[in-house]
Amino acid sequence: MNATAESYVTEDGRTIGAPVMEVKNITLKFGGVTAISNISFDIREGEIRAIIGPNGAGKSSMLNVINGFYHPQEGEIWFHGEKRKPMKPYQIAQQGIARTFQNIALFKGMSTLDNIMTGRFTHMKTNMLKQAIWKGPAEREESLNRDIVEHVIDFLEIQAIRKTPVGRLPYGLQKRVELGRALAAQPKLLLLDEPMAGMNVEEKEDMSRFILDVNDEFGTTIALIEHDMGVVMDISDRVVVLDYGKKIGDGTPDEVRNNQDVIDAYLGVAHD
Repeated sequence: MNATAESYVTEDGRTIGAPVMEVKNITLKFGGVTAISNISFDIREGEIRAIIGPNGAGKSSMLNVINGFYHPQEGEIWFHGEKRKPMKPYQIAQQGIARTFQNIALFKGMSTLDNIMTGRFTHMKTNMLKQAIWKGPAEREESLNRDIVEHVIDFLEIQAIRKTPVGRLPYGLQKRVELGRALAAQPKLLLLDEPMAGMNVEEKEDMSRFILDVNDEFGTTIALIEHDMGVVMDISDRVVVLDYGKKIGDGTPDEVRNNQDVIDAYLGVAHD
């Protein structure tokens, strides 16, 4: 695999394209504390890109920079070849970037269906007057959004809980609903913040399968933060490693696995 080429084909036959996002020399500070220091990497079209590192390494801060929640003091974000100006999270969502959260952020009193429907918000174009009249554009828009959401529900195999309030669901299913809400937005780039945190082995296997299927069947580019190294090494095309806000490794899973700086700082296994 030639990761420097404009595009390349993976061992399993998937085509990885040119960078859709480039993070260039990002530095983020909170008062006198530097959370991210001069970090650069890219995310290529069609790949699964993992961001790993110990607690406090700056992973979630980096995701929040990409998501527009934090605005760095230095550096640039380029998306689809254009330098991104400072934007709010909802504007970035409108660009086609969706995310899930480390701590589940669902509407607990609403059903699975209604939670996933909220992922269509950025695609809703009809105004309040047309929605009040209902017939015509509003009805067609609602029908399209419902069709897309029903497809997501079928894809994630959660038909049986579509009318269940998510607050009554077990943790693993809540995580799946949150993934469904992000997928309903039909993102160009999907950000997953510790999608398997707190899951048991079976739930992790299910979530890994869905992430791979999202990437394969929808062609969605994915960037994820994950602490389970077995999962990261199994499903990722490339991995960037952070430690104390600095980048210490970047490459394929095998390259990262054999990087001595990564071993010393994070993996904690003997170097062959």
